[in-house]
Amino acid sequence: MCGIAGVIGSFADPVFFSGALRSMSATISHRGPDDDGFLETTTRDNRYRVGLAHRRLSIIDLSTGHQPIGNEDGSIQIVFNGEIYNFHSLRDELIACGHKFATASDTETIVHAYEQWGERCVDYFRGMFAFAIWDARNERLFLARDRFGKKPLFLYEANGVLLFASEIKSLLAFPGVNAEVNHAAVWDYLMYRYVPAPNTLFQGIRKLMPGCYAIWEKGNLIERQYYHPPDREIFTDVALPADPVGAFLNKLDEAVNIRMISDVPFGAFLSGGIDSSAVVGLMSRHSMQPVKTFSVGFSESGYSELAYAKAIANQFKTDHHELVISQDHLIEYLPTLVRFRDAPVAEPSDIPIFLLAKEARKTVKMVLTGEGADEFLGGYPKHVYERYAAWYQLIPGLARHGILEPLIQALPYRFRRAKTAIVNLSLEHFEERMPRWFGALSEAERKDLVAMSRPQEHSSGVQFNSSPKNSPLRRILYFDQTSWLPDNLLERGDRMTMAASLEARMPFMDHELATFISNLPDNFRVRGHQTKWILREAMKRLLPPAILERPKVGFRVPVNEWFQGPMRDYLYEHLSGTASITRNYYQVNKLEKVLADHVAGRQNHEKLLWSMLNLEIWHRQYLK
Repeated sequence: MCGIAGVIGSFADPVFFSGALRSMSATISHRGPDDDGFLETTTRDNRYRVGLAHRRLSIIDLSTGHQPIGNEDGSIQIVFNGEIYNFHSLRDELIACGHKFATASDTETIVHAYEQWGERCVDYFRGMFAFAIWDARNERLFLARDRFGKKPLFLYEANGVLLFASEIKSLLAFPGVNAEVNHAAVWDYLMYRYVPAPNTLFQGIRKLMPGCYAIWEKGNLIERQYYHPPDREIFTDVALPADPVGAFLNKLDEAVNIRMISDVPFGAFLSGGIDSSAVVGLMSRHSMQPVKTFSVGFSESGYSELAYAKAIANQFKTDHHELVISQDHLIEYLPTLVRFRDAPVAEPSDIPIFLLAKEARKTVKMVLTGEGADEFLGGYPKHVYERYAAWYQLIPGLARHGILEPLIQALPYRFRRAKTAIVNLSLEHFEERMPRWFGALSEAERKDLVAMSRPQEHSSGVQFNSSPKNSPLRRILYFDQTSWLPDNLLERGDRMTMAASLEARMPFMDHELATFISNLPDNFRVRGHQTKWILREAMKRLLPPAILERPKVGFRVPVNEWFQGPMRDYLYEHLSGTASITRNYYQVNKLEKVLADHVAGRQNHEKLLWSMLNLEIWHRQYLK
């Protein structure tokens, strides 16, 4: 796990070039505090200068894993961020093809795989990755990102120069790259609560999409997609294993086991929910020592899940560590984490994840997490409710809008999921419902609140191209896997753990496991009102009923209460105070109503207000 950066273009001054490359590297030193490395070269005609930079967090092959790493004659060089879990078997296959290895690193496997299979090498890798290869023979730069976007890669092109890096701040460290607002991305952010790829909030800076690679040759960059999540395809019946639940458990167990490959101490994040508990339970099968587990809770007992995590820790006799935080941590760390993320902190849970990562880093360098289980197995209430959208919309409009919806909206806050479901099921367009399920604004709500006009010729890039003939479950999961997960949750996980110089691995996001799950009928994921059915069935062999039967809570932070109490003045100052940069984005009367209704407890706007607060903090951090 590391950070990478690089530049290619026409530069007459090698001293300027070298200094700029090192500035890009230094800015992401938190991603790799153990080592750094550089490659500087030119094309044969001296027209283009090429630079690669690497920051290393040593996890595998501690003694010989220094990067850049090259092939036998040094004509191919790589900088790599991530892990290739099947590198041992790939190494044996490549040695049989005649390749010679100089290290025991998984990184060198990528080099020889590129030699052997060219750009199709990405099809052979089982892991998470973002890497850059300079192919001196063909004078080609090859960039690639893993299938689901677990590892980030940002691009900037201007005036014949291409920059790439693991984090945006590295690109901003290059002279002449300025922090300018991308107003089209602001428009998207106010609907989605995050910025969908390939856009970012910075003008001119974009993401290489998940499952894509890019090739630079002679000043031209071409991007191609090599992978789509399997839920994109229409489900077709295939022969099921004799014991589908057992086969699923074996697949998940293998995904956990191969992610325990490490030459340094490691552990797991444990929330007490079924996902992380499953990971810890399976890790305990393969570990000779007690698994180190790390949990976070809140001083407000109603939001703390430490008791559930403790029960799992006791069951599997883990070396357990707990951390308790309060609203003081949120105010203290929020601006810092916006800087680490180079974007608004889209979810309040970013803060406890960062603090937990800092705590874990005291004793380990890598953790396994339960991320991705909901997006592949159908773990959210929306995965149940979405199946009823077509039926609900058959109810005559007058009955829906004039009678049913007002009655539902009058219910107390504890019925918030039912209230959310009714609002969302009323939206006729699938593309509009998807972000709205996570508390974002509908198109009408955005137009009502936002003063800025929709940017012309704007497309968010969100992938809704799972076949309309697919089941509602597969369509919504495909959106989750291609937008919500990579552009929100995985960005959070990468930045918050790497800010603490900690690597995180996600067994539920193994692409072979994803294919297995996608080949099952829908009711193996959502059955009746039961989410993640096959996981719950499999875990009956491992976890206690108290964990399996508890309702989904999510990693909730008591933002609602904090905004009504100790953070009220902080919120008002940022959104409507005289120093606010973003208040002109909104209709003043609508903004004041949203604030007043929330503080008075008439409506819960915590997700909207959190998004707006973080957008303001982002502006203050980058546009001083």
